[in-house]
Amino acid sequence: MAYLLTQLLSKSAKQYPDKAAVWAQGGAITYRELEERSNQLAHLLRERGLKSGDRVGIYMPKSVESVISMFATLKAGGIYVPLDPQAPAQRIAYIIGDCGIKALISNADKVKGLEALGKSCVDFNILTANGNHADGGLSVSMPWAAISEFPASHPPVCPRISTDLAYILYTSGSTGRPKGVMLSHLNALTFIEWCAEIFQIRAEDRLTNHAPLHFDLSVFDIYDAIQAGATVYLLPDQVALFPGTLAGFLESEKITVWYSVPSALVQLLLHASNRLQNLKDLRLVLFAGEVFPMKYLRQLADILPNTELYNLYGPTETNVCTYYGVDRAQLSKMEKLPIGWACANTEVFAVDEHDKVVTKVGDTGELFVRGTAVTPGYWGDVEKTNRAVVHNRFHQQFSENMYRTGDVVSLREDGGYDFIGRRDSMVKSRGYRIELGEIETALLSHSSVREAVALAIPDEEVGARIKAVVALHDGASLTPFDLQKHCSTKIPKYMIPELIEMRSSLPKTSTGKIDRVQLGST
Repeated sequence: MAYLLTQLLSKSAKQYPDKAAVWAQGGAITYRELEERSNQLAHLLRERGLKSGDRVGIYMPKSVESVISMFATLKAGGIYVPLDPQAPAQRIAYIIGDCGIKALISNADKVKGLEALGKSCVDFNILTANGNHADGGLSVSMPWAAISEFPASHPPVCPRISTDLAYILYTSGSTGRPKGVMLSHLNALTFIEWCAEIFQIRAEDRLTNHAPLHFDLSVFDIYDAIQAGATVYLLPDQVALFPGTLAGFLESEKITVWYSVPSALVQLLLHASNRLQNLKDLRLVLFAGEVFPMKYLRQLADILPNTELYNLYGPTETNVCTYYGVDRAQLSKMEKLPIGWACANTEVFAVDEHDKVVTKVGDTGELFVRGTAVTPGYWGDVEKTNRAVVHNRFHQQFSENMYRTGDVVSLREDGGYDFIGRRDSMVKSRGYRIELGEIETALLSHSSVREAVALAIPDEEVGARIKAVVALHDGASLTPFDLQKHCSTKIPKYMIPELIEMRSSLPKTSTGKIDRVQLGST
């Protein structure tokens, strides 16, 4: 059993040195090459002064270099922070400052976008584009080719243990700022090794990586492929965004394992269903991140009769904590898809409004999670950590923490759980976890906006669509398009409201607060 993520690669590099490890647009890399190039980059990072526990930002489109950078950072003793290449530069600059990123692995275009903000955020960066970047800008820079000057042997062993942090994933925050979820090697390996056993990932498999690398679904794609000696295909946008092209890719590359949000599968069903029946090699489909509409799930089960289907559930703070294997014989009778039972080395239980663990079938409560997959908390935010990662008061004999998900569930007769909804203002859209408060902060940052509310409108295809209701200052003139354009500089594209309704004022409750219930019903 591995205790560090880097051991997964070292093992497979010895066993399958000449086998393709990662495919991306522009080519593939073998296990030997991935091991050696990540070693070289690790040497470079250490030579430039990276210390154990330092953070390294990875800020570029998905590529072979992205995966090299992940393993190199870990080998150098660092913590990698995958950054959304589509996010506004201002948001990226905030994350860089928030977790104190020391080195940035990026390309010239992305670096220039950060420099345009007039901020010097990191100590140095490594450019994946050709050529040197001039000194005196964001930081001292060097071309990617510089790694070839360093040894291909493994760098000196860092004093790292399984509970040390491996990576930080930034998700939407309720205060209008993204929050950094800290994940250790042990957190990740608990999930990875469970998947390897349950889903029998093997060297012959070909896995897709549909999710972006800053999204927790990618942890399975990359690391379970690597631990098995399989090949992972990093899907470029020009493939992932077009259902017909994507279906053709899955067929031509003989993909065997797929993992994505349900909305990606719904798009394939709506626009390329006639091609899905050709996916004879696809043995396993996993989905997570949002509710899968039953009518579409039934359709998928019919089109892929020999493919195993699994619903995986869990927030970034636990990766996946429950799962449910779709039973085709029961599918026609089911009104909703269960989130199922706890994964290995994990316990889940619901707590009702009286702070009692739910034991009666049909009763509801907030879902709590304990085990080795649970995050230590949020980077640099003790207050937020203490609200979410709490002492397990149900075990008096020893001290441990558990995570409160904020999700309301009901207990099933089979001992599993059904998902009911959220306690707070967090919603899921296209698999992304979105805090409505962060959208409202972006809307209110426009000088013409007086009041703003973001609402989630249920949608079978994508989980929820975002609508905003806005009131402007007297005399202000602003169109919905103007406001969407403004939001694009503050928040990622998937968070920008699709519909913006302008009103002269927003309704209030008797206490003077904006009446969200009334807005949600209109």
